[in-house]
Amino acid sequence: MNKYVAFLRAINVGGHKIIKMSDLKETFQSLGLENVETFIQSGNVIFDSKTSSPASLEKKIENQLEKALGYRVEIFLRTMREVAVIASKGPYSPKDGETVHVVLLNEKPDTQKQKALMSYKSKADDFTVKGREVFNLRRDRNKSVFSNNFIEKVLGVPATSRNLTTIRKIAEKYG
Repeated sequence: MNKYVAFLRAINVGGHKIIKMSDLKETFQSLGLENVETFIQSGNVIFDSKTSSPASLEKKIENQLEKALGYRVEIFLRTMREVAVIASKGPYSPKDGETVHVVLLNEKPDTQKQKALMSYKSKADDFTVKGREVFNLRRDRNKSVFSNNFIEKVLGVPATSRNLTTIRKIAEKYG
């Protein structure tokens, strides 16, 4: 069995695309996935699967969610091992008042788009791209340009964001 985390994009945020965690869990179980658990209300689903092809599993889950919910929900699938690496290998050590966010992408952005993102580094924000993740150190929330939509626009790929604290809690609890 392989342990995975599905990070869902844009659910239960701002009163839009509300999904009960019990319904989400049932949808994942209907695919034959095992030991399904949800973690907080922002769309993090941990489960076991015999499937060793994350890409095909990701599409299968997205299709099932669309059937169950009536709208498309993008997911960003990572193995628990990948989540543990993200949690432990973050490039920043935030000081008081600073936060680190992890942006999960479905593909590694090309070099030009990475350069475009780096042009937004400032006293308020720092960015580091590591494979299919972008790390954002937000030093000044009021002056920060960071948002999930900002990252999607600059990199030209779908994304979902989580606070590094959430990623670490998932790794600690399920890893």
